[in-house]
Amino acid sequence: MPCQEIDGGKAAMLFIGLYLVALGVGGIKGSLPTHGAEQFDENTPQGRKQRSTFFNYFVFCLSFGALMAVTFVVWVEDNKGWEWGFAISTIAILVSIPIFFFGSTFYRNKIPSGSPLTTICKVLVAAMLNGCMSRNSSNAIANLSASPSYEPETNKEPEENTKQTDEIPTQSLKFLNRAVVNKPAHPALECTVNQVEDVKIVLKILPIFACTIVLNCCLAQLSTFSVEQAASMDTKLGSLKIPPASLPVFPVVFIMILAPVYDHLIIPFARRVTNTEMGITHLQRIGIGLFLSIISMAVAALVEIKRKRVATDSGLLDSTASLPITFFWIALQYLFLGSADLFTLAGLLEFFFTEAPSSMRSLATSLSWASLAMGYYLSSVIVSIANNVTGNSGHSPWLSGYTINRYHLDRFYWLMCVLSTLNFLHYLFWAMRYKYRSAGAGASK
Repeated sequence: MPCQEIDGGKAAMLFIGLYLVALGVGGIKGSLPTHGAEQFDENTPQGRKQRSTFFNYFVFCLSFGALMAVTFVVWVEDNKGWEWGFAISTIAILVSIPIFFFGSTFYRNKIPSGSPLTTICKVLVAAMLNGCMSRNSSNAIANLSASPSYEPETNKEPEENTKQTDEIPTQSLKFLNRAVVNKPAHPALECTVNQVEDVKIVLKILPIFACTIVLNCCLAQLSTFSVEQAASMDTKLGSLKIPPASLPVFPVVFIMILAPVYDHLIIPFARRVTNTEMGITHLQRIGIGLFLSIISMAVAALVEIKRKRVATDSGLLDSTASLPITFFWIALQYLFLGSADLFTLAGLLEFFFTEAPSSMRSLATSLSWASLAMGYYLSSVIVSIANNVTGNSGHSPWLSGYTINRYHLDRFYWLMCVLSTLNFLHYLFWAMRYKYRSAGAGASK
């Protein structure tokens, strides 16, 4: 039956539900990685190795949940109705709550120490206001050395306290040092040297965060154009017809296979070869993921060329009938993008957790999900720009037509391949200049 447009109270209920889901997922994904990683002792090599394993299996569990969503839940929605799919998801969340609280007596909990956003804003505002005030440079240094505002924070990890025993801030990002020079313009803007150094750390990891947005833009193709491609192909597996909405099962399965292989085979081998505690550093792991995204887009372009050639040879360019080519060809681009997602997401979560100050870890790990959201928005922007530019040149837009067979999707994938290559070079620029501050990041065993 045709879909009916909703309005009024029904529309309000729908959007309220969607926003509540987004709010809840944002809270869980922003705090759960940090909470889980803090259960391990980061002052010992064994604890740091266990923490690395945790991040791998955190991504593994996310993939397992996605596997259930794109198989069992999709089947229920197609055969029983959408309300049953939402009901299953709701029941799963309700069951998880008492399970989580059951282990609360065993958790290692960090005492809250205020909002990290407040600290960041306070330091930035204080630095800007103090920078606008004229002062004598010699008096500024004298005041900085005698400033009573610096007090070592007692809620930090032991190794962090030992790293910042001087009352003079470092010379990196010197413009932030103005936040502790002279008397603040307002008592609420009084900053400690520790707070200034913490904000510097966060600013230093932002370029790494920015370099992952293009990867997530590529990942957006998994649930958009890749599904459209597969829907135009033969999706039969024996006598079973696979729903197009279930096709993202490929990257999910690849991640679930690769996660334990990486943790139990690749990392131990890398540790023996490099004689380092990590085997593969966080930035190297992120870089591998970004490089795999380049390959995935190139493979996607080649697969699309083959799919369109089959459509042309079969005389089905303007037909909505299934093409005589199996959808398993799409699995190739899913393979590389799924692998890229595992390497980058797990590496990014661990990188943000280990490099960020103790009081800002939840904020830092949340950047991983912010990158995902920004990547999906960027994908929409690139699609719109590509259509506008190519449509204004007197030709048909790349991503428009009666059927997907009339799209120039291969050109779009080559464009994403070029953007991913430029993004990878941009990442190398920042990664090669980054200096780790966390223990064990590149130390020998």
